[in-house]
Amino acid sequence: MSFSIIYVALILVFMLFALMREYLRPGLVLFTAVVLLLVAGIITPEEAIKGFSNKGMITVGLLYLVSEGVRKSGLLERIVFRMLPKKKANITNAGLRFYPIVSFISAFFNNTPVVVIFAPMIKNWARKMKLPPTKFLIPLSYATVIGGICTLIGTTTNLVLHGMLIQEHKDEVTAAADGASEGILMRFGIDGIPMFELTKVGVFIAVAGLIYLIFFSRYLLPDNRHSEEEVEDLDIAPGMTRHEVLLGNRFPGLGKTLHEFDFFRHYGAHVRAICRGGRVLEGDFMNMRMTHEDTLIVDADDSFMKSWGESRVFWMINRVGDYEPPMSNKKRWLALVLLILMIIGATVGELGPVKEWLAAQPFVQEYMPALKLDMFFFVCITTVIMAWTRLFSPRKYTKYMSWDVLITIACAFAISTAMTHSGFADLIAGYIISLTDIVKGSDYGIFIILAALFLITNIFTELVTNNAAAALAFPLALAVSERLDMNPMPFVVCICFAASASFSTPIGYQTNLIVQGVGGYKFKDFLKVGLPMNLIVFILSVILIPIFYNLI
Repeated sequence: MSFSIIYVALILVFMLFALMREYLRPGLVLFTAVVLLLVAGIITPEEAIKGFSNKGMITVGLLYLVSEGVRKSGLLERIVFRMLPKKKANITNAGLRFYPIVSFISAFFNNTPVVVIFAPMIKNWARKMKLPPTKFLIPLSYATVIGGICTLIGTTTNLVLHGMLIQEHKDEVTAAADGASEGILMRFGIDGIPMFELTKVGVFIAVAGLIYLIFFSRYLLPDNRHSEEEVEDLDIAPGMTRHEVLLGNRFPGLGKTLHEFDFFRHYGAHVRAICRGGRVLEGDFMNMRMTHEDTLIVDADDSFMKSWGESRVFWMINRVGDYEPPMSNKKRWLALVLLILMIIGATVGELGPVKEWLAAQPFVQEYMPALKLDMFFFVCITTVIMAWTRLFSPRKYTKYMSWDVLITIACAFAISTAMTHSGFADLIAGYIISLTDIVKGSDYGIFIILAALFLITNIFTELVTNNAAAALAFPLALAVSERLDMNPMPFVVCICFAASASFSTPIGYQTNLIVQGVGGYKFKDFLKVGLPMNLIVFILSVILIPIFYNLI
């Protein structure tokens, strides 16, 4: 075993340990790993930074702005608000009415803002219907995840892998021009993930997952965890309103007590209680250190929501008991039209006949030779139109992007390159393929390979984050397909589903962390409800991918 393989393996172990212990934010942990790979000469400076110019990474950043434009229009709130039962509601009936629509929305919309928008709405609705909100919030997160896996733009994980395929194909073309042999992606004509490539398998997973969430998850979910009466019994000063504030990763008071961090001086609100792990903390909460799992109960005047409602310091600010959907018809319809045109344009632009027709036009060949009607092209146009029409505030556009996610994605490309160049990915791929020796002479080899690839990726995503898991598993998928001389797409699709299937812990997926704070869930709640979801995605992925890609 070479020095490069051992060194890369040690860096990966360090990275996973640092991510699990949360020493730093994921973006900084991955950047540290990139620097360590750089100083050892495993990757070049160009390879270390190539992810920062990747179309997939930039597309993710622009989709944050598109998501903000749609969110501010009030379109999503109006859709779901109309779907929620207004009387005689029960848990199953309510789930039938809004989980499918939430999954559908999430297929074309980033998961995180969907949960940020709907979690307080559903919680307040459940209170009014005298139903426990805890029966709905974890399923809300899971419904967005299984909806997001169905399309290219439904989750950042899919776009990360799309960007990696684009970069790898570009590298293969460059290498071929220098005299190298044709790469695996070039042989199979793969230069990215088409918009609905994941749909043919993903829709079966989504339907099975929705059936489980609607009819069975309620029996595994807890009753109310927050001490609602205890919070409501706290007196509200005249002129004040009560809010639930879910602390974000940018909150400067993490790790500090309220004595050390003056919340009122920073935000003009009085903290009345801290909720953690499903209960209101008792005793002297002013001397308890705040974590990203905490929800603060605060009293503030009307300026608090206006000043901090769009800040990334907090995941969300929810006025307790109230919900008033925005009513801007003009912006609502403009946002809807732009979103539909973006999706249709990106889908049609990737079709082979459209590409051939465009390439055959003399005008295009002469004046626009670099024109490519892909997702990046239409996201750029949509973002610019939304900015100029003020669908999102152009002065605050940097606040709407999750920079840590973008840095994580950019660094993932360098780590993936190191795993490939060092031979580490090929070594692990060999072990995965060798598993088929267990069933020599049978037809189960491809199922075992996909199962191993899925489980490796899924364990990573439960322990760290979905984007980091995708980065670690991508070179393994390419190495396996190279060794088998098979189409890489089914293996990449398997990783897409496995990296997004983070149901058993709250830390693997951002939406799980959000509903944990809003619903006051404990770690074991995700384990109880999430394990069956993991099994559903695992079994259907391993069975259906070989069928749809003619691997058996």
